Amino acid sequence: MGALTMIDLLRHGEVQGGSAFRGSTDDPLTDIGLQQMWRATGTKRGWDRVITSPLQRCAGFAEEFAWQRSLPLVVDERLQEMHFGAWEGLPAADIMAHTPDALARFWNDPEQHSAPGGEPLALFRARVLEAWGDITRQYAGERLLLVTHGGVIRVLLSHVQNRPLGKLLEIEVRHGALLSLRIDGSDKRSAALQPLGRG
Repeated sequence: MGALTMIDLLRHGEVQGGSAFRGSTDDPLTDIGLQQMWRATGTKRGWDRVITSPLQRCAGFAEEFAWQRSLPLVVDERLQEMHFGAWEGLPAADIMAHTPDALARFWNDPEQHSAPGGEPLALFRARVLEAWGDITRQYAGERLLLVTHGGVIRVLLSHVQNRPLGKLLEIEVRHGALLSLRIDGSDKRSAALQPLGRG
């Protein structure tokens, strides 16, 4: 058996501007969103380092958390949310009002139907899993706090649980959710999923 790596996945909290296809739009957290992230991590200890998306709704918290805990911080561009093209920053209701068929196709089969001008799901998955492979290899045997986005977490859960990629949107990941993955170094796809907290 290889080294056991613990990776805790923390989704950012509520973001200013309300619910939307935020993607790579770099909006900050609300006060509630920041509280959700602090509440999820709480008094937990034992992390060896923090790895974060560069977008401020993740990185702002990650930087402060790493500083308070005296932990090394790694910023990984590949952990950004999927880019939604023409839908960036738009609420689902606005898209539904103008292009309901396109939105329905995306929701029903995101693997085959991307947002107009957006990042295809296959390419999004490829960059996330490239980061995942590097992280699990480079930091094998450590306990990591990975601060990222709902889409990234869904890709990782689909991967380790062998779920069909097209069912990605069926996975619920709330703002401030903290999920723990236990990775046996002998098989990077094996994982035990444990919810640690919800925001």
